[in-house]
Amino acid sequence: MPTDLLGRDYETFPAPEPLQTHGPARIIAMCNQKGGVGKTTSSINIAGALSQYGRRVLIVDFDPQGAATVGLGINANTVEDTVYTALFNPRMDVHDVIRHTDFENLDIMPANIDLSAAEVQLVTEVGREQVLAGVLRQVKDEYDVIIVDCQPSLGLLTVNALTAADGVIIPVAAEFFALRGVALLMQSIEKVQSRINPSLEVYGVLVTMFTHTLHCDEVLQRIYEAFQGKVFHSVISRSIKLPDSTVAAAPITIYAPNHKTAKEYREVARELIAQGIVA
Repeated sequence: MPTDLLGRDYETFPAPEPLQTHGPARIIAMCNQKGGVGKTTSSINIAGALSQYGRRVLIVDFDPQGAATVGLGINANTVEDTVYTALFNPRMDVHDVIRHTDFENLDIMPANIDLSAAEVQLVTEVGREQVLAGVLRQVKDEYDVIIVDCQPSLGLLTVNALTAADGVIIPVAAEFFALRGVALLMQSIEKVQSRINPSLEVYGVLVTMFTHTLHCDEVLQRIYEAFQGKVFHSVISRSIKLPDSTVAAAPITIYAPNHKTAKEYREVARELIAQGIVA
C-alpha cells in the first residue's frame, strides 16, 4: 500500500470510469486570501485533469487580474462579455459569456479588470451575497464540476463564491507565512456556513510549491496537524514546468502529461472523484 509524504497509508486512487450522463455540477471554490499560493494554477490544472477524465468542467475566473482567462489562451482585454456582465445584467444569457477553450470538456467564464468594480457595486445589490449563485444556477446542470478561481481577498466577491459553492479547496504553499492566514479564512468559511450557506464543506487543503527541504517538511507536518484528514494525499511540487505551461496557455496535464507535477494534479483529480466530491 502506498504512503504519502506524511506517512499516511492510502489506496491508489483508480482511474475513473467514464460518465454516461453529465450534471448537475458540484461547485468548488478555490480559495485563499493570500496571493501566490497556486490558486489559479491549481484551478486550471485540476480542471484540465478532470476534463481529460471525461468530466465537463467550467472554470469561473473570479479574479479581476484574469489570470485563469489568460492561462487558458483567452485575451482578457478583448473579451466584451465577462463574469462581471453576467453578475450585473440579469437579462444576460450566461451561455453568451462562457467561452470554449481549445481543450475538450473545458470551458471558462472569463474575467478582466472590469470585475474590480464589482466589489463596490455589490454593496447596493439586493441579496448581494447570492448574485454569483444565481448566475451559476443557469448552467449548473450542464457541467460535472464548476471551479470558481477566487481573488486573493476575503471581500464580497469571495463571499459570493463561498455562498455559491458546495465546498472549498484551500491551496496552501509549503511555507510558514502561507499558514498564518488560513485561520482567518476558516473563520470566514464558518461565518458563511452559519449565516448563508450551511451546506458548505471544506473539501480539503492542497499543499502546493513543495520541495524536499526541512522547512517544507515541517510546514507539511503542521498543516496535517491542523487539518487532520482534510489534507489531500497528493502534494504539488514546485516546478518550472508550471510557468512554462502557463505561457503555453495549457494545463500541465496536457502540455507535459508525463511530468511529475502533471501526475500529481491527475492524482488530485482522481482523489476528488474517488471521494465522491466530483461525479
